[in-house]
Amino acid sequence: QVQLAESGGGLVQAGHSLRLSCAASGRTFSNYAMGWFRQAPGKEREFVATIRSAGGTIYSDSVKGRFTISRDNAKNTVYLQMNSLIPEDTATYFCAGGPWRGSRGPYDYWGQGTQVVVSS
Repeated sequence: QVQLAESGGGLVQAGHSLRLSCAASGRTFSNYAMGWFRQAPGKEREFVATIRSAGGTIYSDSVKGRFTISRDNAKNTVYLQMNSLIPEDTATYFCAGGPWRGSRGPYDYWGQGTQVVVSS
């Protein structure tokens, strides 16, 4: 069993940056692909980025060039560096993990989410 806990969300002005963290419990973290998803109010959850166990990354077109996903296996943590934020990035961001099954999963484990609000 793996537990995921996101942190780092908050209120930020457009054009600024935030870094989200996702801390994972369990010894198998380094073997798992880790992903970030987001869900805006009234919308379906959407894929943001994923990082495979070996470090390969995939991004959605909407965040490519602005967001960077990374992982520190020694700390069992995955990060999402979000730069040049825009109001459309406002959402609850979820961390997910599991064996690689493609960028959009399905993933076996999910965090509770952290809210990001970008003001214009």
